[in-house]
Parts: sequence; C-alpha cells; structure tokens
Amino acid sequence: MDPWSEIEGKRAHDPIFQNYFSQNCRQSVDGFCKKRSADAAVARAERCIRVLGPIIVGAGPSGLAVAACLKEKGVDSLVLERSNCIASLWQLKTYDRLSLHLPRQFCELPLMPFPAYYPIYPSKQQFVAYLESYAARFGICPTYNRTVVCAEYDEQLQLWRVRTRATGIMGEEVEYVSRWLVVATGENAEVVLPEIDGLDDFKGTVMHTSSYKSGGAFAGKRVLVVGSGNSGMEVCLDLCNHNANPHIVVHILPREMLGQSTFGLSMWLLKWLPVHVVDRILLLIARTMLGDTAQLGLKRPTIGPLELKSLSGKTPVLDVGTFAKIKSGDIKVRPAIKQISGRQVEFMDTRLEEFDVIVLATGYKSNVPFWLKDRELFSEKDGLPRKAFPNGWKGENGLYSVGFTRRGLMGTSVDARRIAHDIEQQWKARGKHPDVHERGPSYALGG
Repeated sequence: MDPWSEIEGKRAHDPIFQNYFSQNCRQSVDGFCKKRSADAAVARAERCIRVLGPIIVGAGPSGLAVAACLKEKGVDSLVLERSNCIASLWQLKTYDRLSLHLPRQFCELPLMPFPAYYPIYPSKQQFVAYLESYAARFGICPTYNRTVVCAEYDEQLQLWRVRTRATGIMGEEVEYVSRWLVVATGENAEVVLPEIDGLDDFKGTVMHTSSYKSGGAFAGKRVLVVGSGNSGMEVCLDLCNHNANPHIVVHILPREMLGQSTFGLSMWLLKWLPVHVVDRILLLIARTMLGDTAQLGLKRPTIGPLELKSLSGKTPVLDVGTFAKIKSGDIKVRPAIKQISGRQVEFMDTRLEEFDVIVLATGYKSNVPFWLKDRELFSEKDGLPRKAFPNGWKGENGLYSVGFTRRGLMGTSVDARRIAHDIEQQWKARGKHPDVHERGPSYALGG
C-alpha cells in the first residue's frame, strides 16, 4: 500500500481526528496528503506522521526538560534525537574524567532534584544516570536515530513540517507535522575546527576533544592541546596524570572562593551589585589566590569573566587542579600557532617544537541554520536566538528555543517552564474551540 494511503486509512479510524477536525480543516489536509501521495511515487519510503502535541528536536537536557514540563501539564510531545541515546553529547563525546563545573544545585532540571547523596560536583556518569532517571520518571521516550534535515512552517496549513532521515546511507525519510516546534539542539551541536596553516598535513594524530576519552593512550607522548577553555585545561590535567607531556596553546578562576563555589559567590553578589563590579571582585580574589598568571603565559582578557560569558558565550575556566601543574612546569603554556609543518609546530613567538598528537579543544557550535527554515528567531550567523536571554525563547507560529541562553542548565530550566506554560495555554484553548484553533493533521505518535 502507498504510505500516504496508509496514513489516510489510519486517519479515517482515528477518534481524535474525528472529534477535533471540522470539514474545512479536512479539505486542507486532504490537499496536503494528495500532493504528498504524488511525491510518494518517487520516494516510496517516505511517510507522514501527524503529531498532536509539540515536536521537540533534541533529547539532551534541554529537550528532556521541556518534555517533562509539558508532561506535567498533561501535554504529550514527540522528541526526535539523531543519536541512539539521550544526552548524546555527554554520553558519546566527552572525556571520562568530566564532571559538572558548577555545583549540582545550579544544574538541576525542572521538577526533579539530584539525589541527596550526589557530590557537589557530580561526575559525568552520575549526571547521565540522573538524566536517564529523569526521562524514566516523566515517561519520555525519544524517537532515536532520526536526524532532522529540514523544518519549515507551512503558511497554508499553519503547521510545522519536520522532515527527518533515519541513520544510515539509505535512511528512510519521515515527515512529522505539528502545530508547535521546539528547537532543543543547543549551543553544542557540531564541533568547531580551527583554521591553522598546515594542520591537515600534520604527520601525527589530530583529534577533537569530542573523540578524546582518556590520556592513557598517550603516555610518554608530546601532546599539544589547542584551546584554553575548561575542556582544554582538563584534558591537559588528564594527560599529565597519565604521564604524557602536555602543552597548551586561558582566563582562569579558582573553582571555589571564600569557602564556596565561584559560581555560587557570583550569583550571590549579583543580587546587589552590577556585573562589572562583581567581575572586579572576582578578578581581585583570583589574583590573590593564583598570583600573576601572565608570568606563566596565561594572559587575561580585557573584560571580566561574567561580562565575557554574557557577550560571547565563552565560559571562564574554573580551575580543577590544572593551574598547579602549570606552575610546576608539568604543563607548558605556549602562544598562538603560526603554522604546522610535518610534526613541527611554529608558534607566534618563533619557537619551533615537535609533537606526536594535537588535541583540538576548540568547542562546539549550533547547527540550527543548516536545517531550520526560519530567520526571525535564530541568527544565520551563529545559530543562536537573535534576542538575548530572557527574551529568546519564543518565536512566531509556535516556534520555541531552549538551551541557547548561554547560561547553562539554569537558563534551560527557566525557558523550559516558559515554553510548557505557553503551549499549555494554547492546548487548553484548542480543547475548548478545536474547530477554530486547529489547522492541520493530528495523528498520534505512530506510523
């Protein structure tokens, strides 16, 4: 049977559809399906699935948070995930020694705290276990191995059409249709690779931190870590602990100040003081605790850590032990790279050194511009909302964003609650006047 005919047959026996759709809505849907039936003659593997609730793209912490908040309000959703598990960045693309850089109370998702026995800074394994328990508690079952290749708003149907492709070379294409679309792919969807002259021809091993697991494989090797964020500093420490010889090409703060977490102290100070004043206080305490880091090659930015985070999204480095290794000389700091030739790296200070491995701790970026056909809510330049937090969570025509606040999981929780409340209001209004508020197909989450 033609897949589109199959959908029409299912629709005829769907009580939800019969109860919620007036005749004029059916006419627009029929036209939509007839058009796609013609397309099916060319691509017979393609299917169309109508989703009554919102479509959420991404099963990371942000997507799970929205799904849970919606579920609490009685609204089911469809969560699409390109990988084979929840929180794929955490499970598949992080190093073994990773832990949360902020205290757990600042990283909880809505409606469910961390277990009381968890440490202040939960490990990667503990955080993943927390997320899996979170998904189980709220009955969140993502549709895995579904990569969204295109999502666009259909003005005629007043619905979002989300086209996906299954994992694999000949992956089946399925289109999901819904009134609401929640973009939860986050700020860290794709790796960022630097442009360094000669990098492609490096004779040793080159890897991004998304592929790095442990320094055990690099014992005795000279390793250059490019990128001085938290990941770069932790990878250097891990390499050092596994008897490698790490170098790093960093705005650095102690993880704890005055007996409490640096982040917690920052949040407390911001209740009474402006950002630039808090920045000055943090830098003063950091200099007192760490000394003049410039003498070790660690030059500070011209603006403070909080302002830097707000303007650029770059997180200040919270030291977990790396700084002591830098002071002792076990980790060596180098200036920017000028060029690479063979295994030899030339730095901007004209120094030449040979390395066996280069680890790129150069971060990630949003991939939203590659698949979302919307230029109002998201910027084409960086794939982030055009409006800064707290105003970047909602667009037009039922489009939402979560996980793009540059404020970590605290920002995610705030936006997740807002999105769920907003959709709930529309959901209730639609229930009272389905013939007025519903404008398209609404088949349940099956095929």
